[in-house]
Amino acid sequence: MAQTSKRSLVQKFLSSTKDYPVLAGVLAGLYPLLFYATNNFTLVNTWGHFFYFTAVFIVIPILLIIAFLAVGKNIKNGDYKKYIIPFLSSFIFLFLMHISYYGMLKKKITAVLLLVAVLVALFLWKHVKKLIVIQGILAIIGFITFIPRIYQALSHDTSWHTISTKLQNVSFQKKPNIYFIQPDGMVNFTELYKSPYNYDDKSFEIFLETEGFSLYPNFRSNYASTLTSNSATMMMKHHYYDGGLSLETYNARNAIVSQNNVLNILKNNGYKTHLLTELPYLLLNRPEMGFDYCNISYDDVSFIGTGLGDPVATLEPLKSQLNSERGVPKFFFIEIFNPGHIHGSPSKSEGIEGERQLWLTSLREGISNVKSHISFIKENDPDALIVIMADHGGFVGLGSTSEVYAPIEDPTLIRSVFSSNLAIHWPDSKDYAQGEIKSAVNIFRALFSYLSEDKSLLEETEENNSYLVIKEGAPSGVYKVIDTSGAVTFKKQ
Repeated sequence: MAQTSKRSLVQKFLSSTKDYPVLAGVLAGLYPLLFYATNNFTLVNTWGHFFYFTAVFIVIPILLIIAFLAVGKNIKNGDYKKYIIPFLSSFIFLFLMHISYYGMLKKKITAVLLLVAVLVALFLWKHVKKLIVIQGILAIIGFITFIPRIYQALSHDTSWHTISTKLQNVSFQKKPNIYFIQPDGMVNFTELYKSPYNYDDKSFEIFLETEGFSLYPNFRSNYASTLTSNSATMMMKHHYYDGGLSLETYNARNAIVSQNNVLNILKNNGYKTHLLTELPYLLLNRPEMGFDYCNISYDDVSFIGTGLGDPVATLEPLKSQLNSERGVPKFFFIEIFNPGHIHGSPSKSEGIEGERQLWLTSLREGISNVKSHISFIKENDPDALIVIMADHGGFVGLGSTSEVYAPIEDPTLIRSVFSSNLAIHWPDSKDYAQGEIKSAVNIFRALFSYLSEDKSLLEETEENNSYLVIKEGAPSGVYKVIDTSGAVTFKKQ
């Protein structure tokens, strides 16, 4: 009976002469909304995003269709009204899908979609209700694919955030200003001069040594992306990609920006905390700001986007914030997005050698930026604790980063994914914890050990393993690909 009732409801709709502008508006935007939310759930899981997306994807399309129909009624010459819903319904649907897929407006694509919508209106206007029914079927499919995201949110386990009471309550015996500079994707010098990078300029390494930095050979990240790596770093704990439920840790941005063990410990010891970032990438889902200061306002963060684009300077806000509240110890997390990594998809890749050349160009930009920050800090704060730590490697040697989702047999390429530069300027020490600092998840244990003058903190470290999520070529799941000794392996977690 229920199926018969549904069929008759659809048939009644198809045979009706009514316009149904509200239904047309809802179904034009509903599937694009669900598509975007499903594929970017951790970016839109706030009430602010809910209201924004409801307005943009549902309310505005309804109002547009109603407004155009009202205008169409007043046009006496020509029967234009019959084309309004077919045109707007198809254009709004296609336009919002294109925004949902790319995360930005592409003018050429928009022009093509506009032409398609005109053709639909001219030649398929009699079948507009069938098009709306198809949109409704897609919306139902969208709801079905969205359900796992809701389940993930409701069942998310945050037990991995917990650290020992001893570490939580650590008390610093010295409180220099701390500068945590992160050049995205800058590999360790142990890999930089070898294949597949083959970088032939050692001037940056010489510069760091001349400036009194200790270098940490073979240092690496534990995870393969900015979000997965930094969330583990700031929590000082492994998350194992949430068991492989997604390629990114759920609510990773919140674990980096809102509240984490590193910020808690720093604040407990009287530090003012500052986030200086070139791009709003870490702020896309508008997490509650846990830092005392951020150089990018949420007024400048779009609700839809990638968080990438033209970078803003971090050196100028560093200068202004360093001079504020004299006498109060400060922590600066400075995010620099060079050199980054190679392209993410094969369609954008310029080939292994082409990607290498692009990365090397970006590396030079990143080095120049880091050197500018170091020179300013050393001149104005000579007793600073300065950490340069990349979040992951550059992936050079691969055609695209997407290749990491299948087993990689070449150990050199595995190291290319995880090798990370680490250089530390200790104010009154040289080579502190040399040989004991091996991976990003334990970096702040080492820093807090130094500040508290308690080396026992280095005895309760996390395992220095590195992990990938494998989706094809082997049973799907999380795999350990570098073990705690630094050997390349392939073992399911």
